[in-house]
Amino acid sequence: MRHLISLFDLSTSDVGAILDLALELKRNLKAGERRHAILEGHVLTQLFEKPSLRTRASFDAAIVHLGGSSQFMSSKEAGLEGRESLADVARVVSSFSDAVVLRTFSQKLIEEFAEHASCPVINGLSDDCHPCQALTDLLTLREVFGNLNGLKLVYVGDGNNVAASLAVAAAMTELELTVCAPESYQLPESFLTQLKSAWPDVRLVQSTDPKQAVGQADVVYTDVWASMGQEEEASERKRVFAPYQVNAELMAAAPDGCKFMHDLPARRGLEVTDDVIDGPNSIVFQQAENRMHLAKGLLVWLMKESSGD
Repeated sequence: MRHLISLFDLSTSDVGAILDLALELKRNLKAGERRHAILEGHVLTQLFEKPSLRTRASFDAAIVHLGGSSQFMSSKEAGLEGRESLADVARVVSSFSDAVVLRTFSQKLIEEFAEHASCPVINGLSDDCHPCQALTDLLTLREVFGNLNGLKLVYVGDGNNVAASLAVAAAMTELELTVCAPESYQLPESFLTQLKSAWPDVRLVQSTDPKQAVGQADVVYTDVWASMGQEEEASERKRVFAPYQVNAELMAAAPDGCKFMHDLPARRGLEVTDDVIDGPNSIVFQQAENRMHLAKGLLVWLMKESSGD
């Protein structure tokens, strides 16, 4: 059985197959094929500790388009807060489901759930990684540029779960990634060791100078400075990250035509200004829509991989 707990679970060929499926299903939808019965009768269950707009709505829409149905439970409803053992929750929920999406604080919780589940488990976000978002970003870049090899992606902001998953995605697809963050907010050394062990030739640079970092960028990407669970750090992070705001001045330091990406939700006026996120080079809302198309490709791929079909 296959899970998506982190991008380390996938091979380069796996990623290519998922993206190919997602693009095919998107093309079919745009051509007027509203519903595909590929997963007719299948049930998707979503269990969330953290609230979400895009993750929940995209997976709900995806499974309906594929002919299946979805059910949602909060952490309290599902018993993730300790009402019963996590192993028991996993065994019970997976017996009702064909796939489970978990959106949690703890990466370990998702890993333990998957150990006891009898169906594929998908990481919808944890504090450590955000694999569905990174796959969506690759999908969007393939649409916009046609080819991922050699693209220069510059991530400006906190070296968080989004940045870490982008780094793995870059290693698997030969993107050139620069992570530009204050020194104490860069990607952790333990993660870099794991990444370089899996992909020794990864083209990853860490920087502290935003204007220098974006000088040859094809894409500039940013995320919130304080994620869920970091609310007490918000004031300090606002001060530290102020020089890393993606605004017209920073985008002017990038080549003409450089695209802008953000995984959303955006804190407008903090990590990005309105004129950038709403500007002609922004592909943010194409990126957001692609969460659904990626979810469709991922669900079909996981079900087929797990069934041996």
